[in-house]
This record gives sequence, structure tokens and C-alpha cells, in this order.
Amino acid sequence: MTDPAHTAPRAVSPAEVDALRADLTGAGFTVDGVGALLDDVAAAALHREQRLPALVAARAADEPAAALLRVFMLGDDVPRAAVDRALPRTGTAGAQRLGLVLAAGDGAADDVRGVVDLRPYAAHDAAGPAHWWIASDLGEAATGRPLGPDHVLGIGGASTTLAQITVRDRRERSLDLGTGCGVQALHAARHSGAVVATDISRRALEFARFNADLAGVRLDLRAGSMLEPVAGERFDLVVSNPPFVITPASVRAAGLPVMEYRDGVRAGDDLVADLVAGVGQHLASGGVAQLLGNWEHHAGEDWRERVGRWLDLAGVDAWVVEREVQDPAEYAELWLRDGGLRPEVDRPRYEAAYEAWLADFAARGVEGVGFGYVLLQRPGGARPPWRRVEEVTGAVRQPLGTHVAEVLATREWLAGVEAATGPATATGPAAAGTTAMPGLAGERLVVAADVTEERYLEPGAEDPRIVQLRQGGGLGRVVRPGTLVAGAVGACDGELTLGQIVGGLAALLDVPADDVAAEVLPAAHDLLVDGFLRRA
Repeated sequence: MTDPAHTAPRAVSPAEVDALRADLTGAGFTVDGVGALLDDVAAAALHREQRLPALVAARAADEPAAALLRVFMLGDDVPRAAVDRALPRTGTAGAQRLGLVLAAGDGAADDVRGVVDLRPYAAHDAAGPAHWWIASDLGEAATGRPLGPDHVLGIGGASTTLAQITVRDRRERSLDLGTGCGVQALHAARHSGAVVATDISRRALEFARFNADLAGVRLDLRAGSMLEPVAGERFDLVVSNPPFVITPASVRAAGLPVMEYRDGVRAGDDLVADLVAGVGQHLASGGVAQLLGNWEHHAGEDWRERVGRWLDLAGVDAWVVEREVQDPAEYAELWLRDGGLRPEVDRPRYEAAYEAWLADFAARGVEGVGFGYVLLQRPGGARPPWRRVEEVTGAVRQPLGTHVAEVLATREWLAGVEAATGPATATGPAAAGTTAMPGLAGERLVVAADVTEERYLEPGAEDPRIVQLRQGGGLGRVVRPGTLVAGAVGACDGELTLGQIVGGLAALLDVPADDVAAEVLPAAHDLLVDGFLRRA
């Protein structure tokens, strides 16, 4: 049985989409339902895009969900009768009208095969749980063939990461730039008054439209490249998993196809640079943009300086987190395989493209490629924008969206506190009412519930050689405060103001309160931003 080329699902009528949704629910074709069919070995193999263990398990099961797993996720042929039983309202005929399957004939024993990937998806973000089905193109594991240039990608690691780090407070207008199958737009629709979703690929927009209809969500879908479809418009939230892969023209000339979902067909990291520099113009006051990206590490230049120039052009608040760096060989190998070139299948073309990639990077002084998160925010008031560019390579606890929202709110609050007229005055035995300190000194703070203190002592010693604070949530940061800061943090229980704590430390240690404040207050500011301390 031959699959039709370039198929995309279509919502024939609201009634048929409603019937499909009811069938998928009734069949138990959910994340939990599929999980119950697969043991840990099969589930882990499927996550690695190895379908055989899952296929063995699904073929041995008689549940309706097993038939749908085979048809829609594993690329298996299933008798028409089994599909009709699993989808009693829709049937094989209805699934064909929706562009989901292809049937070899009308007989009960005739084979039916999925022509798109349709799988359950459970959303776990700061907006709470949600359950959808997401249609996309079938992957290599199901088809046994390399992906096509116009492949519409389904749920992957990058899209999941972006969904989990996105802030989920209420937004009036949101934009999903480069929507693909539409999953970021579906997330945004849960907490937005209206959602615009754009893509250069019209096939991608067809998938996004079908997925929105199946989820019962209305999207404003627009075709076009990058920010062109929203010229002159502003949004309260912009999310984007853009085509950030750095694929030199010489590599494409050597035989690697251009993949719409990942290749922006720009020189180096120019696509991400232009997006970072330009998206701020589309943010409403207080609006936030969150995107994923790659950036080059050049010889003789700190990557922070390179990205910093992009942020200078953006002119808004900025927070960039680099999560991973790959050397040129690692980067080329990753995307060569993703593009369907493998040395065991076509060594000459594989090595020609590999060599072209390395030569391009070497000629331009590229020593590595970083991957990470970019957050931009238009300040809500008249204040200078803040900036943070950092590396965070350790494990983080997802979803991060709540933590990100808390960081933004804390920064806004701190800006107001520290801009307030009339600085607070420390009170305490050593201050004698004369030590002027910034407004933060008048605040009562508490240690966040996920923070623990670790002390490391040498055998027999009374005092610790190292004291560090560890964050259990958020970005999992670890800080090593000095003695004064550690003492101040330990006293932050909401009873005393920070100024009173400074005064008490000054009296206890017999040092000037100004000296204590000079060390404690800036540290408290940073600990508040990072989530170690909170307002009482």
C-alpha cells in the first residue's frame, strides 16, 4: 500500500471532528492509555524512535487503543475491522475523509495504514493540565524513510521545552511565530484572549488548523516568513521555536536538503539575531517574547558579547540562558542525521556534507554552537531595561514557566522599590538611626520553601569551610554566600526587616552597619531575583 505524498489532515465538518474526538476518548487513546500498553522498555525505545518493542506489544493487545497506536504512531497495517471497532462513530471511511488513513479496500480484512502521525499529548504547564491529540507528518521510525523537505514536525524535545518555560499568566493577544503543527498556539490559547499563529509552510498551517479544530480552539492562522505576517501589530506574548539550525549553503550544495521546519536559509546565526533584534517592536507594554535559538561561538570572542550586540538592538529587558554547547563536529553530525544523511546508507554524500560543514565553520572561526532560551520583555514603565546573559548547564525542574513569571514579577517589583524616594534607614543597636540604605532594607523577606543550606566541615572542625544554598526548583542554582550574607539569609523569617537584620549583624559582629549593608543588600537583591528569597 502506497502512502499519498504531501497529505495533510482536513476538518471536513465540525460534526466529523467531534465524532473523531469522542472516538479517540472512548478508545482510551490517551497518554495514560498508551502508557498502559507499553512497558518501560518499549516506551523508552519508542522515545528513541525505535518502534519494534512497542509494535510487538501493540500487536499482542486487543484494546482499541492498541489498534490506534499501530495505525497512527507505529506505521503498521491494521485490518479495517479493527479500525472500525476502535473508531465506531468515525470508521475507516470517516478517517479517510479526514485525511488520516489510507485503506487498501472495503473488506473487513483489508489493511488500513495511517498517513499522518496522530498521537495523544498531555500538557503540563503553569496553566494546569490539558489533553489533546496532535497530528503531524509521520517520522522515520514509522515510514522507514528520511523526512521530506516540507516535513511538519510533531511534538519533540524542543517544542516541549518551549512549552514548559513559557509564562502562563493571562494575556490578551499572543503570537506563535513559526507554529508548525500548532502545539505552542494551543498552549497559548489556554490563557490568551486571541492567538495568531504564523508559518512559512502552508502544509504546517493545515496541520495546525486541524489540531486546533480537534482541540476545539480558534486560531488566527497566517502564512508568511518570520514577522512579516504581523507587521505593525503588537502582542502581550510571543513564543517561537524558529528554524534556527545553522546550515551553510555549501552543505546544502553537497546534498543535504533544506528542511522547512529547521532551516532558515540564512548565513550563520543571522536568523536568530534578526528575530531577537526585531521582535521587541512587536511587544506591547509589559509583553514577553520567549524563543529557542542557536548562536555561534567565535574564536577570540565571548559568546555573551555576540548575543549582547543583538540585545543592544532589541532595546528591551533580556534574559538569555545557554543550556548546551556543541563543537562543530557534534553539531554537523546531529543535523546530518536529522536531515536523513547517514554514513551507513550513503557515505560519499554524508562525508561531503560533513566536510563542507566543518570547512564553513573553520573559515568563519566558529568553534562551537550554543543552544538555549531567549526571553525579551518590554518594560511596563519608564525605566532602563535590564539584561542577564548566562550559562546554566545543570538539570532544571520543568515546567519553568512559573519560575520565569516569578523572576519577571520580582524584577518589576524591585525596580519600583529601588526607585522609590526616601531611602529606608536601618534600625538596630549599631545603626543608631543614622545609616541610610536603599529601599530594600525596609522589606521583610523569607527563604523560599525549596531552598536548603549545605555545610561542609573538615573532620573535627567546629565551623564549616563551605556554606552553600541550593535551589530545589527553578534553574537549580547553587550559591556560596559569605558569612554576612549567610547570616542574613538565616534570619529572613519575615519577622524583621532586612535593615533590622543588617543592624543586628553589625552589633553582633561589631562592624559598621554600612559595611554589612554594602555586602548584604546587593546579595539580597540577587537572591530575590533568583528565587532564593521571597517577600514575606
